[in-house]
Amino acid sequence: MSYLLLIVEPPDQRIERGEKAGREVYDQMVRFAADLKERGKLLAVESLASDAVRVQVRDGQPKLLDGPFAEAKEMIGGFFLLDCETREEAVAIAQACPAASWCTVEVRKIKPCFI
Repeated sequence: MSYLLLIVEPPDQRIERGEKAGREVYDQMVRFAADLKERGKLLAVESLASDAVRVQVRDGQPKLLDGPFAEAKEMIGGFFLLDCETREEAVAIAQACPAASWCTVEVRKIKPCFI
């Protein structure tokens, strides 16, 4: 089964952290990802930029809203896509994620779009 770990963080955290501390937490995350890959659990991992665009199409008309989104109190900073046998295994990996110390790690099971 596939599980997605979403790294949910305050939007200004990266800027407030500073370059040296930012490098330290980045290095922790790289080591965490390398361990998951070595264990055969990691399917994909990426960091996400804070700029974004929201897309809606209503009555055939597209509406685009460029980010960052002022009303947002959080942003998705990145993700890990895992191959786990159970939800409990995915939750255990999320608890071991270094980002859980400074962010929220949300665990989502991946399921088919169509049943």
